[in-house]
Amino acid sequence: MKKTANIPMETIGPMKIVGEGFDAPVTVPLATYESPLWPSTNRGARISAVTAGIQTTLIDERMTRSIVLSAPSTVYLAKLKSDIEADDSALKKAAESTSRFAKLINFHVHIVGNLFYLRLEFTTGDASGHNMATLAADNVIKYLLKAYPTLEYGSISGNFCTDKKVSAVNSLLGRGKYVVAEILIDRKICARYLKTTPEKMVKLNIEKNLIGSIAAGSLHSANSHYANILLALYLATGQDAANIVEGSQGITHTEVRDDQLYFSVTLPNIIVGTVGNGKDFDFVKENLALMGCNDDNAPAVNARRLAMITAATVLCGELSCLAAQTNPGELIGSHLRIERNKGETCA
Repeated sequence: MKKTANIPMETIGPMKIVGEGFDAPVTVPLATYESPLWPSTNRGARISAVTAGIQTTLIDERMTRSIVLSAPSTVYLAKLKSDIEADDSALKKAAESTSRFAKLINFHVHIVGNLFYLRLEFTTGDASGHNMATLAADNVIKYLLKAYPTLEYGSISGNFCTDKKVSAVNSLLGRGKYVVAEILIDRKICARYLKTTPEKMVKLNIEKNLIGSIAAGSLHSANSHYANILLALYLATGQDAANIVEGSQGITHTEVRDDQLYFSVTLPNIIVGTVGNGKDFDFVKENLALMGCNDDNAPAVNARRLAMITAATVLCGELSCLAAQTNPGELIGSHLRIERNKGETCA
């Protein structure tokens, strides 16, 4: 039985983004049950409007799928590794024959005993590319089993991808869009809009995001709450929300520069698309259009734009949340004020 559920959704902005393809402010929809997220993230957006804006840079992009095969000995797998690294033309042909948008740009081999893990990396146009990469990987398996009859099938997904799990491999090699967003904020603006100072922000980032994350054993991650903003934007734009697991692995970096606060967020695993599963809902189409991510451009342009908007939105939310934590009582005070009914007391 098919049922529908509505998640509260509001927009934040307009947000000033500086980067390729951005020539006007952007309004961003966020779907969440955490109502303080809207005014908090909107505070970051307001700051972008009174500064030079949020600079966004796309560093890299790739969607991955890893297969696992086995053989009687490591010697056989070492020979296979040598063969495909010396000439990957057949591998590339097998992978790319399944889609006109899937392009194999790299691969990594990892051998464990008699197990052969092959991590395939693709560009996938405007799609996030999960199914596209899996279909290509499936064809690679067929090719390898035929070309190397001693091999045995293990799995179409060997967890070396890795999909929707915290890992070092994604942070180091990337899965999705790798985007950095950064902003410079004058001391006066910090005081007026954030009620804090650049020095307090840097100190908190060191003590909380860096040292606190190390103490907690965080893996390639040092941030306050990337997952909150990612989930809200993913739900509003028809993404696979489970990808916030690897998506929220990222690093917040701060510096004091000539009486200004330098603030940046680095997200190596933003997994978004503007076509494919989840994009046929009317509200998703409207939201993508609102952000200018539905234009008839060359393949991948819309998805790249959405990824950069995502990073900029994460910066807005992260900036505001950390600023609140530099002031005793502000974070919980805002939650109680916004989320609780008037007259209700905190137990």
